[in-house]
Amino acid sequence: MWIIKFRAFFFWLTGLILAGSIGALLFFGLPLSIDFTGGSLVEVEYVAERPAIPEIQQTVRDAGFSDALVRGSKERGVTVRTHTLEESEKAELLTVLRGGGDLTELRATTIGPSLGTELAIKSLYALLVVAFVIMLYIAWVFRKVSRPVPSWGYGFIVILMLIIDIIVPTGFYAAYAHFTGAQADALFVVALLALMGYAVNDVIVIFDRVRENLKKNEEQNVEEEFEVTVGRSIDETIGRSINTSLTVVLALLAIMIFGAEVTRDFALVMLVGVVVGTFSSICRSAPLLVPLAKMFNKEKA
Repeated sequence: MWIIKFRAFFFWLTGLILAGSIGALLFFGLPLSIDFTGGSLVEVEYVAERPAIPEIQQTVRDAGFSDALVRGSKERGVTVRTHTLEESEKAELLTVLRGGGDLTELRATTIGPSLGTELAIKSLYALLVVAFVIMLYIAWVFRKVSRPVPSWGYGFIVILMLIIDIIVPTGFYAAYAHFTGAQADALFVVALLALMGYAVNDVIVIFDRVRENLKKNEEQNVEEEFEVTVGRSIDETIGRSINTSLTVVLALLAIMIFGAEVTRDFALVMLVGVVVGTFSSICRSAPLLVPLAKMFNKEKA
């Protein structure tokens, strides 16, 4: 119930976090990988011990590949993402990499700008379609609980929370990429899609308890303020939400610490998103039902 009581604080806190995330996106921008912009990817594996990744990164950039992004792959592998390479440039890059020891070329692929643009458009469509379908589904599920908040109001709040839960990790990643040289690739989009599903699941648990309590009050002829019902629903589900998120956080931390380097940025985006999504479901989504209910009751009055 204390979350409902201090909901104004959580709304202001949300506003500050959202403003910071949007500011990071506007100020730093979101660097896109060759998955979206087009370019070349070269993967090699060193025969002996692999040099340190920062050392390889600096050597490659000093050689004229200023836009190159170097990432570790497995124990001795290295992947280099850069602009579209001609055969002569590719040979030069391999020569630079061989400066760190004997190596074997595993693959060299090139993605055209048109393919990258198509992938970016499809990724945006995927996010929009998922959000729209989620809103329709929630409106249908809550169709029998339309007082004091209409069924579509639950769906509207979920979509609003999804927008925030996507912007905040994206803004965080923009700042992270600015200082580390990371880029948003296809795995970044996969992480956002996964977060949308996870965030909705968390919010639905609380909304479903609100629905159950409203139906129970109606069946038992119990008169209870909507604000009290929402607060009680949060109290009944907060432990479940935190425990579920904690297990996911522990799994993501394990991936970041022990997993392959190529999956660490994915795990980082998921980690930030899970924390934000948990905060969103507990401190933002359900409390928003209260002012929404007051708004509709005022209009009817």
